[in-house]
Amino acid sequence: MPSPRSQPLDLVVRSDRVVTPTGERPAAVGVVGGTIAVITDRNARLAAIDEVDIGRDALLPGLVDSHVHVNEPGRTHWEGFETATAAAAAGGITTLLDMPLNALPPTTTAAALDRKRALARERCAIDVGFWGGAVPGNLGKLSDLVNAGAFGLKCFLVDSGVPEFPALTPRELAACMREVRALDSLLLVHAEDSSALRPGVDGPSYADFLASRPASAEVRAVALVARLAVQLGTRAHIVHLSAADAVPAIASARRAGAPLTVETCPHYLTLTAETIPDGATEFKCCPPIRDARQQEGLWEALARGTIDCIVSDHSPCPPAMKHTDTGNFNAAWGGIASLELTLALVWTQAQRRGFGLADVARWMADAPARIARIPGRGRIAEGYRADLVWFTPRERFTVDPRRLRQRHALTPYAGMTLTGLVRRTWLAGSAPGPGGGRLLTARAGVPA
Repeated sequence: MPSPRSQPLDLVVRSDRVVTPTGERPAAVGVVGGTIAVITDRNARLAAIDEVDIGRDALLPGLVDSHVHVNEPGRTHWEGFETATAAAAAGGITTLLDMPLNALPPTTTAAALDRKRALARERCAIDVGFWGGAVPGNLGKLSDLVNAGAFGLKCFLVDSGVPEFPALTPRELAACMREVRALDSLLLVHAEDSSALRPGVDGPSYADFLASRPASAEVRAVALVARLAVQLGTRAHIVHLSAADAVPAIASARRAGAPLTVETCPHYLTLTAETIPDGATEFKCCPPIRDARQQEGLWEALARGTIDCIVSDHSPCPPAMKHTDTGNFNAAWGGIASLELTLALVWTQAQRRGFGLADVARWMADAPARIARIPGRGRIAEGYRADLVWFTPRERFTVDPRRLRQRHALTPYAGMTLTGLVRRTWLAGSAPGPGGGRLLTARAGVPA
């Protein structure tokens, strides 16, 4: 590539607060061909076709959300690639990985993955990759999905909520982990132990719903995954951890050398069981939002690095499936849609606890890219993709569900005042838009 100093750059963004892997600093970021070509002094003279000075606002790396349920095909009326990626781009997310459920068919075969890719190709505003699913019926055949470009496999240890994606037994989990290890892939685990769950109770009581999915269910399941990760050496990843009580088992497994990583989500870091009104089924998710003690434990684990990353677990559904008319938690679909709000939600809480934007960028951009093995994303660094976010960290706004770009407006964050506003997102140095995103394959982490 010719030197960006000897010919015009495509784009230069200047800021007093460029968030790099080593912290914030004033800088000018120069882009050529969709890649960061130079990071230099803020006031350096650089010739560019387009130049933007964002002043004292922050320049963040594009976020990488590795836990998104797009649901297309089959349940596009829940959420589809066009609406999901538009919402993601508005929230500063430039790469997402789509979960293998709740689409119909689920992404448990290479043919189903090919169908998803065909539908996504013309609709995505940002870059999209795909996880495959590990279910009892495809064990022994997971190489088909990995060879087709899936970034890893997702499994459940408890009822997934949809019959076409059944859970693995502990014996099947061990077999799956051996298979994933042989493929040098990654196994994502929804870790709740079904034997620790209690029967749900019809009605509006959040306390009853929470009691039906106690923290002990997560603790037992996480301990099982951690033990197998130590024994087998499989790369394993605990999704959407809500119970900080499970953190000691994770830390112990890591000390023993297990390649075990962990994520949590904005709703577990923002909302607490004590503040959820009875009948407010928009707050239902699985595992559930727990009490303030568990929440503070999650923040402490993030500070220590025992929890690696924060991702959305965007899991929308049509509002009728939330049964807001009756407030019946037992009947309501469990999932929270938050793609557009994740950065503001996390930053609002993080800054109150003394964390900085470099911490947020590490949790929401760098770590998800590293865990999923997506090269060249998640950092503002020379040679990385020019996925950038203009972020105003002090601006406050009130969540208006009607203005969200996700397919359905229902959200537990309605009326909440948040701090931090995404002003603009660049995808490879350009504005994101329908059809502008690329499809990613795990074989090389590059467009297919």
